Amino acid sequence: MEGVLYMSKKSEYGIVLRGSEDSIRLAYRQWAAQAIDQEVSDPEHDDGDKFQTTIKEPVSVTGPGTFFGKAQRTLTFAPGAEFGWFLERMDLSDSLPIKVSVDNVWTTVRNVVLRSGSPHNYMRMVEHIVALKVGMGLDNIVIKSDSGDPPLFDRSSMDLVEAVEKAGIVAEKKDAVYVTVREPVTVGGPNGSFLTFLPAEQGLKKLSVDCAVDFKSAIGKQRIMFDVNKKTFRYGAQARTNTTLLMMLYCKTIGKIFADVRHLGYTTTNILVAGRFWYFNKPGHVHKGKSLEAAWHRATLDLLAAVALIDRGRFAGRIISYKAGHALDVDMIRELYRRDMLVQV
Repeated sequence: MEGVLYMSKKSEYGIVLRGSEDSIRLAYRQWAAQAIDQEVSDPEHDDGDKFQTTIKEPVSVTGPGTFFGKAQRTLTFAPGAEFGWFLERMDLSDSLPIKVSVDNVWTTVRNVVLRSGSPHNYMRMVEHIVALKVGMGLDNIVIKSDSGDPPLFDRSSMDLVEAVEKAGIVAEKKDAVYVTVREPVTVGGPNGSFLTFLPAEQGLKKLSVDCAVDFKSAIGKQRIMFDVNKKTFRYGAQARTNTTLLMMLYCKTIGKIFADVRHLGYTTTNILVAGRFWYFNKPGHVHKGKSLEAAWHRATLDLLAAVALIDRGRFAGRIISYKAGHALDVDMIRELYRRDMLVQV
C-alpha cells in the first residue's frame, strides 16, 4: 500500500507521506525494541534563540580535497546579508550563489550534491558543511569555495566548527523564525528504514533527535537520543563517515581505474573502516565501552544536513530516524514542501 495513508491518531507516526504502511509498522516495532545506548538531554535550551544569527567576521579553513585528495581546498565562511545559507563558487565568476535549499538538491547518491543553474555550478558532499546551520544555530551565512570539491578533514567537521567558533556567532536585529510540522508525518524506505517528524511540543523552539542504525558489520545496532544544541553538535561533529572493509579494498584496487576514486581523499584516519566483526582502525565516541561513532555521524552530520535544507526557518520538534540515509532524508523534506506540511511555531 503506497502513497498518502491517513493513520489513526493513536499512531505515533501519523500520516505516511511515502512508503508501505505494513513495512513502517514492522520497522516501528523493531526501532522501539532497540536499546538506547546514549541519551543526552538539555532542558535549559528549550526556548531557542530569539534573534537570527550570523558570524562576526569571515574565517577560512583549508584541507585536502574530498574527491581530489592531492589538491588543497579552501572554504571561507562569511556573514550573510540575506536570510539563509548560500554556497558561492569563486572559481565560476559567471555563476550565482547556490542557496542551501531542498529546491537545489541535484543528487543524493552516496552524498548530497547541491546545484543551481549551470550543471557546472555545484557543490559535492555538502552535508558535512551545511549541518552546521542546524547544529550551531546559524541562520545567515555565505560560504565561498575555490571548487565544487570541498575539503576533507581528519576530524570530520570539527575543523569547521572550530573555525565558526573562532569567528564568533553574533545575534542580528531580526527575529528568529521557527517552523514545525502540522502533525506527525512519516516516510518509509527500503530495508525497513523510516523517518518520522513530530511537531514541536507546546510551542517549544527546540529540536530533539532519536537516531538508530543497524549495520551488518562491527558497527551493529546503535541508538542515541539527544537535544540539538551547540554542545551536542560539537560532540557529534567529530564523528567520521564510515565504510566497509570491502569498499576500502575496492578504492585501493579496482577503484583506481576511475578518476574520482583514484584521487579520493579517504584515509584510515579520516574515515571509520568496519569489518564484519571488528573495526580496522580505532573507533571514536565510545560510551560505556561501545563505539557510537556511526550513530553520531548519521544523526549530526547527515540527518541535520537534510534539516538544513529547510529554508523557511529553524525546524523545531522531534525527529526519529531508523536505518535511514541521504535519499530518504531528502525525500522527507521534499514531501514536507510538496504537501505544505510546515507551519511557523
